[in-house]
Amino acid sequence: MTAPVTLGIHLLLGIAGGIAVGGGVIALFIVLDIVPRLAQLTSSYNKVHWYEGAMVGGSLIGTVSDFWNWSITSGPLVELGVGLLDGIFIGMLAAALTEVLNVLPILAKRLYMTHYMFGLLMAMVCGKVAGSLFDWFVYQR
Repeated sequence: MTAPVTLGIHLLLGIAGGIAVGGGVIALFIVLDIVPRLAQLTSSYNKVHWYEGAMVGGSLIGTVSDFWNWSITSGPLVELGVGLLDGIFIGMLAAALTEVLNVLPILAKRLYMTHYMFGLLMAMVCGKVAGSLFDWFVYQR
């Protein structure tokens, strides 16, 4: 293939992959009701737009820093603060997951796919394992 065709295919696949992953993350946050739950717990309903902007901005900055291999040299106090914020986020995500753990069975029941539930779960697990193995053995080299 010629270089412009290859570049076009790479751009198309990159944009499609980005849309798929971004849509999945946003769907996860919507299904888990992370932003409204955070506003409810902190009694700050008037700051919901700030929470949403922080999530989008953090995703954008994280993506750009990953693509361009940014690194920040800082002391242990800054690292402690970043670790604390990461822990808070993971804790909130885990708490939200425990509240809506039954999303897949309900979705399968409503879509009349209860007979395929095991297959759907195995497809998700195998996809995650395959992606991790690809990242470890192919992409990281």
